Amino acid sequence: MKQLVKFIITFAVAAVVLLLFRAMVVTLYTVNDTALQPEFMLGDRILVNRWSYGLRTGNDDGLFRYGRIMKSNVEKGDIIAVDSANDSISAIIICKCVALPGDTITHKGMTTVVPGLHNCANQDYYMVELFEKNKATKHGIVGEKSIIGRVCMVVFNHDDNAPFYTGYDKDRMFIMK
Repeated sequence: MKQLVKFIITFAVAAVVLLLFRAMVVTLYTVNDTALQPEFMLGDRILVNRWSYGLRTGNDDGLFRYGRIMKSNVEKGDIIAVDSANDSISAIIICKCVALPGDTITHKGMTTVVPGLHNCANQDYYMVELFEKNKATKHGIVGEKSIIGRVCMVVFNHDDNAPFYTGYDKDRMFIMK
């Protein structure tokens, strides 16, 4: 009985540590669309570094105000994971940062200044390039609060229609981004 209790306690501690690591350090997401090709393929398991821009704390809806511990800036060209939660859909979107807060952009004859703390917005915003299925791209503006982290690696690729022990693409393993 004593060994069973030790095993249960050890297992519970390991599970809590693993969940904290996943929630605070890195998260694995599956690419389930072909819109990101050739950068990311259908079935890629990508690793997102949640600390890359600082650890997100709070969300302004609860007890704690939004903030970032050890904050660092998003750079142009970074491939980032964005939480696109709203009333009708909640999804993680992978996109590329193309403009930083305060940047002036001219697109199809229109001039836009990306809002940020420097020009009287209450938070920093980033212009991102969203990939579409038909290979066209869309541009959108996302707030810093929505950014989860930087995509740092393709860990592996697995065909979800294949059994667990087969269907791995050996050329799509441990690709650093």
